[in-house]
Amino acid sequence: MQALPLPSVVAFGNGNGKLKTAIFVLVYSHTPADSTKKSFSAAELQRQLGHRRYQPVWEMCCRLCDTMGKRDDIHSLSGQVELDHAFITTLISDDQKDEALKRGTGSQNKSKVAVMTESTFVENPKQGKPPKAVTHIKMKIVCDLKAETTTNIVKAHVDSQAELTTDASTSCKKLKEHVKKQDTKVVKQGDLPKVLPWVHIAIGNVKRLLLDVHHQLKNEYLQYYLNEFCYKFNRRYFSEKLFDRMIRVTANYRTDFKSKIYNRSLCG
Repeated sequence: MQALPLPSVVAFGNGNGKLKTAIFVLVYSHTPADSTKKSFSAAELQRQLGHRRYQPVWEMCCRLCDTMGKRDDIHSLSGQVELDHAFITTLISDDQKDEALKRGTGSQNKSKVAVMTESTFVENPKQGKPPKAVTHIKMKIVCDLKAETTTNIVKAHVDSQAELTTDASTSCKKLKEHVKKQDTKVVKQGDLPKVLPWVHIAIGNVKRLLLDVHHQLKNEYLQYYLNEFCYKFNRRYFSEKLFDRMIRVTANYRTDFKSKIYNRSLCG
């Protein structure tokens, strides 16, 4: 592979040559061509880099994932779009630890995520496969399941000419005004994977990834991991081009992530 000019990663550095080199290796190992849908934990990246401190490596991962999300936010889902909510287990925040643990979707250890998939119909689908082929996905943390919250998510991330498929929950009752067509279906819980196949495939995959790779998740950082999963899924066919795209993203987008220790955007 041809060496990349150092300025491509200067935005993440502070002038220290060793740090710039470490960042370059981090970006490269973060998006290997043969692992586009997989992730590495920050601890594994720390081991591969030989870095003595975990915190800078983890913060760099958050910055990279933040820029991934910014890049994907440019694209609005169109065509056939499915929408549903996922509930991902996260650590209970400090201000809620003394409260009695609620059950169900309102539990303090469940983060609510709006999951959207863009797909197209397949002429001759294989037996046992969904009738649609997925192209892009989006996952966004939401604070509640109110109709207004879901409507704002759809307005921000779904094209107005899209055809939307949802369940009949109250969260989705005000969406038809913002898309070309909304197909609302009353379905039993067990039939949701048939009605919204790609949404539930995506939910299952991201839950498995988070369980296998990332442990003890906090809600405030969950969006970064969702960004990474969606970014790599949406570029699963890019192969060796994925690394070059990641370099462009880090050069063109400035992260909003700030170190909790140093209260700054730069790392090192």
